[in-house]
Amino acid sequence: MTIPNTRRSFIAWLGAGAAVPVLAACGGTSAAQAKSWPKGLSDAQWKAKLTKTQYWILREAGTERPFSSPLDKEKRKGTFLCAGCANELYSSATKYDSGTGWPSFWKPLPGAIVTDTDYKIGIPRTEVLCADCGGHLGHVFNDGPKPTGKRYCMNGGAMTFRPA
Repeated sequence: MTIPNTRRSFIAWLGAGAAVPVLAACGGTSAAQAKSWPKGLSDAQWKAKLTKTQYWILREAGTERPFSSPLDKEKRKGTFLCAGCANELYSSATKYDSGTGWPSFWKPLPGAIVTDTDYKIGIPRTEVLCADCGGHLGHVFNDGPKPTGKRYCMNGGAMTFRPA
């Protein structure tokens, strides 16, 4: 009996999908750990300063579950800050509801972020890092609203909010 090509392809994709978390776990040093940052700390200092969730997101490039952060529903005027170093990242004026379950913005504050390419899920994505401490914030995509067309999809656990 011959397995149809579509079934073979499907099984191959399932196998590749199972390999992604294993490969991601073997990723080595994150961009946040590899560079010297203006507000950089030692690993021990970061562990002492951050909650376990903040450490996992900011220093190990973790991703929180969608719809799990209260910052996704934050509607007040103010500024979103890096939870690691208090760098001002995004104005509430650029926040919008992307429907993804993560706080989303169409533009960062000037000089607030830097980007890098990550391959953690097997395809290249543009990772967003805090420009001051190198903490992983999330990713940016080209499917956002005007005027930039960008969707800065951030982990709420990587940020704090300061009302205006």
